[in-house]
Amino acid sequence: MITEHKALLKETALKYFLKYVQINSQSNSDSDTFPSSAVQIELGKVIVEDLKVIGIDNAIIDKYGFVYAVLPCSDGVQAKPISFLAHMDTSPAESGDNVKPVIHPNYQGDIISYPDNKELLLSPDDSPELLKFIGEDIITASGNTLLGADDKAGVAAIMAALELYIRYSEYKHPELRIVFTPDEEIGQGVDKIDINRLGTVAYTIDGGELGELEAECFDAYSAKLRFHGINVHPGSAKNIMVNAAAIAARFFTDVPEWQTPEHTEKKEGFFHLTDIKGDESEALLSFIIRDFDQSNNEKRLKYLEQLKESYLLRYPGLKIEAEFKHSYQNMYNILRQHPEVIEKAAQAMEDVGIKVLRNAIRGGTDGARLCYMGVPTPNIFSGGVMYHSKREWIPVIALQKAAETIIRLSELYC
Repeated sequence: MITEHKALLKETALKYFLKYVQINSQSNSDSDTFPSSAVQIELGKVIVEDLKVIGIDNAIIDKYGFVYAVLPCSDGVQAKPISFLAHMDTSPAESGDNVKPVIHPNYQGDIISYPDNKELLLSPDDSPELLKFIGEDIITASGNTLLGADDKAGVAAIMAALELYIRYSEYKHPELRIVFTPDEEIGQGVDKIDINRLGTVAYTIDGGELGELEAECFDAYSAKLRFHGINVHPGSAKNIMVNAAAIAARFFTDVPEWQTPEHTEKKEGFFHLTDIKGDESEALLSFIIRDFDQSNNEKRLKYLEQLKESYLLRYPGLKIEAEFKHSYQNMYNILRQHPEVIEKAAQAMEDVGIKVLRNAIRGGTDGARLCYMGVPTPNIFSGGVMYHSKREWIPVIALQKAAETIIRLSELYC
C-alpha cells in the first residue's frame, strides 16, 4: 500500500530535512547546562509547532529540551505502544551554523564540488558508497559546515511518517510514542529522559547508510586527565619548572598509536584524543575510549592509571587528576534477549525493498542506554554518510526509505 504514497513520503521527508538542517542545533561538550546549548531548544520548538500543524496537538518540549508526542493507535488495533526516536543535536566536530544544503540531482558517479569551498571535493574514491546511488539526488552542505543528516535525517523521516498517518488512516499502527532528544552527540542524550513516556520497545532512526540495522555498539568511556605543573620564568626554570603542557603532550605519545581510530576498524577498540589544551601551569587531555568488549576498555583505563603513576614518579611536583566516566554499554547484551525486536525491523526493511546491512556500530546511540533502562532499542538507518564532516552527504531516497521502514514496522506490530 505504501507504493501509492512513495512520492509523497519522499517530498515530505525532504521538506522537513531541508528545513531542519538550516537551524543550528549543535551540542556543546564544554557546557554544564542541560541541554548543553540553547539552540537545541529553538529547534525543538520548531518541531513542536510542525507536529501541531499536522494534527498532533499533544506535542510538547520540556525544560530539558526533549520533544514528546503521541499518535494514538489506529481504530481497532490492540497492541502495546512502541517508540521512535531521533536526536536533534548535531556534532560539535564541525560548524553547524548557517548550513546551506545543496541538492546534486541525478548523480552520475562524478566528483562533487562545493560552492562555498572550492578546495573541498567529494568523490567515490573518498566515499565509495556514492556509486550505490547512481541516478539518485544527493544532498551535501555548501562546503563550510557539516550537513546535519546525523540526525536530522532521522527526525525528518519520523515527521514524514507521522504526516502520512494523519492524512491517510488506512495505514495501521499501534500507539506511537515519539521522542526527539538533545545532546546525543556528547553522550548525554537520555540523561533527563522521561522513560515513562516511551513504549515497551523503541527504535532509534540514527544509523548510517541506507539499509543499516544495528543491534551492537561500542562500550564507551570518557577520560579526562588534568595536569598541574609549576610555572616560573623560563630564564630561571632549571630544576624548578614543571611544564604541564609539555608533560601532557609527552603523556599522549605514550598511548599506543596502533590503538587509535586512525589504525583500527571493525571490532577493534581504541583510545581517541578529542582535546588537548593548556599551558605551563595546567593542561588537559580529553579522551573517548571505545571497544565492543567492556573488559578491554577496563584494561585501557588501567593503562592510563598506571601511566599516570609513572609520570608522577618521573616528574616530582607534578599533580594529575584523572576522571573516568562510563558513557554507555554495548546494547547487544540486552538485545540478544529480544531477537524479535531486531527481526521485525529486518522484515520491515525487506518488505519495502531494502537490502539489510547488519552492522555493529563503531559508535553509539541513545538506544544503547535505553536498552539498559528497560526499553530494547535497536538502531535503524537514517541514510547519511561521512557524518561529522564537511563532506557529509545523504541520498534523498534514504529519507523516503527510512519513512517507509517506520510505516511498515509499525504495521508489523499490529
